[in-house]
Amino acid sequence: MTVFLWGALPYAAFALLVAGLVWRHRYDRFGWTTRSSQVHESRLLNIASPVFHYGILFVLVGHLIGLFVPESWTEALGVSEHAYHLLSLYGGTAAGVLAVAGILLLVYRRRTNAPVFRATTANDKAMYVFLLAAIVLGMAAKLAHSSGTGYDYRHTIAPWSRSLFTLRPDTALMEGVPVLYQVHAVAAWC
Repeated sequence: MTVFLWGALPYAAFALLVAGLVWRHRYDRFGWTTRSSQVHESRLLNIASPVFHYGILFVLVGHLIGLFVPESWTEALGVSEHAYHLLSLYGGTAAGVLAVAGILLLVYRRRTNAPVFRATTANDKAMYVFLLAAIVLGMAAKLAHSSGTGYDYRHTIAPWSRSLFTLRPDTALMEGVPVLYQVHAVAAWC
């Protein structure tokens, strides 16, 4: 199971992403955009969309820094482990809350505006569920392991993530990782 989850699943998810993009380009070239619902209601959309997009952008930047900037680099910049942990905890939680608030406002808008609700597809609904689950699981993992020095993912999850890009995944690194972090990672691949 370890080899599947941490060695095969990330590549399968990436292969499905590429195949889906190729398929859409080939068979649905002009359907790449979301169906605009701005004409039905824009007041709440003008609040919810930027809140979500800035939140998810900050989440992405935090993940890129946390997973791909080695500890030795932050130490060389004079950032102590404790300072890094606090930035990760508070910055990551704030970004996650911003993204979740944006998603919830967007879902509320879809549920309370009939024309917008009629334009909502099953794929839209599934996307909201999976995206919300991945973000909430990530925040839960971070908050559940935040006491003391917290869980130092830079010695396990980060090297594993980097090993995926060398096409030699070190699946053993993920064996001792707390379950919430593991479930968050699997949810992200889905």
